[in-house]
Amino acid sequence: MTRTEYPWLLPSAMVGPPDAGDGTGTPAGGGRRPRRTVRDWIVDTVAFLFAALLGLTALDVSEQINGDSPIVLVDQLLGAAACCALWPRRRWPVRIALVLTVVSVITPAAGGAYLVALFSLAVHRPFRQLAAVGALALVSAAVQPLARPDPSLHTAASIAIGIVLVLLMTGWGMLVRSRRQLVVVLRERAHRAEAEAALRAEQAQRLAREAIAREMHDVLAHRLTLLSVHAGALEFRPDAPPAEVARAAGVIRDSAHEALQDLRQIIGVLRTPDDAEETGAADRPQPTLATLDALVAESRAAGATVLLHNRIADPAAVPAATGRTVYRIAQEALTNARKHAPGAEVTVTVVGAPGQGVTVTVDNPAPPGESARVPGSGQGLIGLTERATLAGGTFQHGRTGDGGFHLRAWLPWSV
Repeated sequence: MTRTEYPWLLPSAMVGPPDAGDGTGTPAGGGRRPRRTVRDWIVDTVAFLFAALLGLTALDVSEQINGDSPIVLVDQLLGAAACCALWPRRRWPVRIALVLTVVSVITPAAGGAYLVALFSLAVHRPFRQLAAVGALALVSAAVQPLARPDPSLHTAASIAIGIVLVLLMTGWGMLVRSRRQLVVVLRERAHRAEAEAALRAEQAQRLAREAIAREMHDVLAHRLTLLSVHAGALEFRPDAPPAEVARAAGVIRDSAHEALQDLRQIIGVLRTPDDAEETGAADRPQPTLATLDALVAESRAAGATVLLHNRIADPAAVPAATGRTVYRIAQEALTNARKHAPGAEVTVTVVGAPGQGVTVTVDNPAPPGESARVPGSGQGLIGLTERATLAGGTFQHGRTGDGGFHLRAWLPWSV
């Protein structure tokens, strides 16, 4: 997201040129000025009416003091011109503020327009430009009661009121500018955080896919080696008895079929590349659904309360790739429960049948009492989603209404 995507949030949101402009009405970079919106017309109209109301009040006081003097006519003309000068103030905020600051010394009828111009300058321009005009405005506020005194007010009181109004309008404008800039910064930070989160998710998926090759070796090496041995025997013993040839051919056919089945399933079976090196378990058998009881027992030994409902009568009949994925899903869910819901009872349910698939659900309520929030990146759940999706299954997870957590995955189980 760039600032140009949200022009209404910029410090120059009131349809003025950017702060980097040259003050001539041409935006930095030579682009065309944005057109006024409905909101801009409403703001301009309210500003004009405000300046006109204060100008009429000042003219009434001038008529009471000067009667039919030509000074009243001069005040009327200059006051009207000052109010009309507010319409192009977005294009030349510095110049108009300077002119109205000088004019307000000559006629009090320009006081309202002068205050609006100061406010607009504070909104549109950085403090460096505002400081120069603001210093002149403070001098003008002190000189104006001396040049055009009001008999109804003490001179010191008039000077004090003028200075307070100048400080009030400039301070208000600076506050509006700061709030708009803060909104832009917060939106940019939110967009950056979303982009970084998407990048982390993409990196997690890329690393998970890179682990496919190692998983394929673990599962398919045995079957392909067996197939190669029997094919080599047929090649080097062409005179073998027909019974042995038939038996070797059957083994080759069965091994090839099973290898193809495993290959379809293994695409979604992922493992962290450094797991074997870190644990020293490179040669150990990979976990399957049959080892789920050991995983639950390990969690219970660590102090967790885990209820396991494994309704698959023969876990060994589940394909190795599918069982390993179920194992990894349950492992990640129990790890997350220990981190984010310590002391809560975790329920793991596994059901399924050939042709119907395997469904694993893990539920835990909200943790009892107060518990420290443990930060998590969510990369484990991203990896599990990738596992299940590439294996041809589905994966859902999220919080429940009572503050607990629910996880459900379905994986195919071919006949």
